[in-house]
Amino acid sequence: MRLGLSCGFWGQGRDEENLALALRADELGVDVVWAAEAYGPDVVSVLAWIGARTEQIGLGAGVMQIPARTPAATAMAAAGLDSLSGGRFRLGLGVSGPQVSEGWHGVRFDKPLARTREYADIVRLALSHQPVAYEGEHFTLPLPDGPGKPLRLTSTHRRRIPLYLAAVGPRNLELAGEIADGWLGVFVAPDYFVEQRRHLEAGLARRQEPPAAFDTSATVAMATGEDLEECARVVSPYPALYVGGMGSRKQNFYNQLAGRMGYEKEAARVQELYLDKRWAEAAAALPPQFVDDTSLLGDVDRVTERMRRYAEAGISTLTVAPWGKDAAARMQALEVAVEAHGRLVADGSIPAPAGASS
Repeated sequence: MRLGLSCGFWGQGRDEENLALALRADELGVDVVWAAEAYGPDVVSVLAWIGARTEQIGLGAGVMQIPARTPAATAMAAAGLDSLSGGRFRLGLGVSGPQVSEGWHGVRFDKPLARTREYADIVRLALSHQPVAYEGEHFTLPLPDGPGKPLRLTSTHRRRIPLYLAAVGPRNLELAGEIADGWLGVFVAPDYFVEQRRHLEAGLARRQEPPAAFDTSATVAMATGEDLEECARVVSPYPALYVGGMGSRKQNFYNQLAGRMGYEKEAARVQELYLDKRWAEAAAALPPQFVDDTSLLGDVDRVTERMRRYAEAGISTLTVAPWGKDAAARMQALEVAVEAHGRLVADGSIPAPAGASS
């Protein structure tokens, strides 16, 4: 199990702090740093900035929004980031949600699975350096009634840039297993991952040629300290935002996920409070068990054992999102994560990273 870092959304007044975390992760040998986008700074700009300042850490788009760009624009950005960084880029794709897709990008949120499949097909076709000609339900290239012709991406880059799908619901999990090189998950609990993995494997079983490796990447919030209740309070605004506010009352994929995990009544209450702008109450209403199950909380000994559970469940990349009252606390969380991961390598619980000295 490899270790990753997520600094979440940039442009929130902590960009230099986030960059310091990325630089330190690069020094410590963390495998990948993921950046996200919603309706703030775009992930391509953020990863270009990180890539220019780091030397070896992988650069992950977690995610590039499908409604934000044409498939060709995404292929162009992927080729640019990968070639400029020396082959460090990983492309994560996601459909976002109806509020962002239709409210921000002006793209109808209809048939998201079919749209994702076609989008990934075209991105892969472009990155394979083949002329791009495609006829689907959602995308047709070139347009059939104009002067366009199939064009080839003019770039020297890896032909097989790893493609990940962010997936929450069962059908989307199956699609990730069927067409992607990896899965990006959030609010992943080791015990519940058994159910999610079943859907991923159902998708993998549909492939004519299963991949040699499929990366299951889970992003988990992290806060360190001796007081577990305080650690939970530190990270609880993060899941409250998603469970309560990332979507409408009728359509919130993260709220539905919490319900499938056994917290349907509690998730409904969190959403009610959050959409009424009672944000602190919403965070406090999250069940402590849900926060603990989907986070890394406590001192290095407890974090090590919790991290071990993710490895035993089958997570292949554990991405930590450090939380804390200030920059020093977030940096300390990263250091603790690296120490815990190192302990698991040392006792043989997980393999040593490729290229690491014995």
